[in-house]
Amino acid sequence: MHVQNKVIVVTGAGGGIGGELVRSLLARGAKVAAVDLREEPLHQLADGVGQNISIHAMNITDKDAVAKLPQQVIDAHGSIDGVINCAGIIQPFVKVNDLAYDAIDKVVQVNFYGTLYMTKAFLPHLLKRPEAHIVNVSSMGGFLPVPGQSIYGASKAAVKLLTEGLYAELLDTNVRVSVVFPGATKTNISDNSGVPAPAMPDGDKAQDFPMLSAEAAAKIIVDGMEKNKPQIFTGKDSKMMNRLYRLNPVSATKLIAKQMKSLLS
Repeated sequence: MHVQNKVIVVTGAGGGIGGELVRSLLARGAKVAAVDLREEPLHQLADGVGQNISIHAMNITDKDAVAKLPQQVIDAHGSIDGVINCAGIIQPFVKVNDLAYDAIDKVVQVNFYGTLYMTKAFLPHLLKRPEAHIVNVSSMGGFLPVPGQSIYGASKAAVKLLTEGLYAELLDTNVRVSVVFPGATKTNISDNSGVPAPAMPDGDKAQDFPMLSAEAAAKIIVDGMEKNKPQIFTGKDSKMMNRLYRLNPVSATKLIAKQMKSLLS
């Protein structure tokens, strides 16, 4: 679906990939409803991009608030043609045995239930459009286990399977569906999640795959959306680990575990 003259809802729009998605969509002629928990970054975003944007400060884990959002978007823009569920948080970098239940609940609520609530709220409206699109952002950790981010990965794996199930259910409709697997990206997700970022060990091999900018990741996502790609990988690391995990899951898991070991000691 080409985004020009379409109305697209973007969650997590207050910064990172979400903010860059808003900018990319507006640059291509779309109208955007920008959604984020934090009101101030939304105002800053709107002030910087000008017209064709509405801002909606809300908590996507609040099912009742989410249910009211489609009408708010219709009131602002007249219609709804697409939703990009980009909002997400990580967990503290600790093993499951050491992870508090409130942290577990928060990650699952934001990453999975927030995506589910948004999808359920907007899908009836999207089905009425001539063409529409749902894009759900999973993670490289959604198909590859990452020690110290096991609950985060489980929540993103749930997003992956939810999105793939939607893709199958909606094949005979006007609604296209894509799942995104971002690799390492330069964002403030640690700060926004309230999680201290661990120091990477000296000689870490991540330098072989430089972190992608949020702007570059957003471009790849919107390109994939316009090409109706069911799966969208951003970053060489995400593409490589997808191939490796499909080829040899055990070896891929051990490789990631070795890289993460020093961060969890």
